[in-house]
Amino acid sequence: MKNNRLIEDYLAKPYWVIDFLPKQVPADSKGQFFNIEKHLLEDSQHGILLQKFANVLLKLNCYYDFDVCRCAIDEWSANPSPDLLSSWVAENESLCIIINDADAMITLNRDDINMTLYNPREELLELARDIATSEGLFLWNSQVNG
Repeated sequence: MKNNRLIEDYLAKPYWVIDFLPKQVPADSKGQFFNIEKHLLEDSQHGILLQKFANVLLKLNCYYDFDVCRCAIDEWSANPSPDLLSSWVAENESLCIIINDADAMITLNRDDINMTLYNPREELLELARDIATSEGLFLWNSQVNG
């Protein structure tokens, strides 16, 4: 069984962002990031984005076993069914997904418009990039774009 310490360990590792934008928006940007974020969090728009995230997770789960924590209730499930995993994403639950064989973790936080991939090895990173692209999303390095 996984625990909070394991999650905390991953949170301290390098991470990549799976996002609708190709890189992080600079703090001094003259654009409308916060207005666009609010728009994307509206029900219909957020549902479209959540479906893309669910598709990324389902496609990755074809290659790797997942241990999924539903963070709000601290409940773990090993390889939940595709219907269950999709429903948790659609219901906007905060999830921590441990990819044991890849020594990596993906987080999806309630009301976020991105997912975060922690500690990816090159093989997982390449696959995640291809899958994100297939869903119209981007994968960018937080250290390069920060």
